[in-house]
Amino acid sequence: MAFSKVTRRAKIKRRIRRNVSGTAAQPRLTVFRSNKQIYAQIIDDSTGQTVVSASSFKNKVASKGSKSDQAAAIGKEVAEKAVKAGITTVVFDRNGYLYHGRVKTLADSAREGGLKF
Repeated sequence: MAFSKVTRRAKIKRRIRRNVSGTAAQPRLTVFRSNKQIYAQIIDDSTGQTVVSASSFKNKVASKGSKSDQAAAIGKEVAEKAVKAGITTVVFDRNGYLYHGRVKTLADSAREGGLKF
C-alpha cells in the first residue's frame, strides 16, 4: 500500500511527538513549512500555550528573498523573541519534516540567535 506524502509525514510526526515534549523550563520549538511560508513557535506543552511565535507571512522583511533566506530570518527572529522572554534552551520539533533545507536553516539561525538545543 502506497502512502501519500501527507500520511507519511503524519506518521513520522506522531513518532517524534511521542518522545518530544516541551516543559516550562525547556519548551518545544516547532516548525511548520508550507509551499510559500515558514512558521516557528515555541510551545510550553505543560500548559498548552504558545510562548513565542514568528512567521514569514507576518514579517514583511523576512518575506523578501529566497525561501532559505526567509527561514534564516525567522530563525533569528524567534531566537531574539525567546531570549527576550527568558528562554535559552528548547527542544527542537521538526514536525515530521526532514532535517534538511529550510528546516535546517531555521534551526541553525536559531542557534546563532542564542537558543540551545
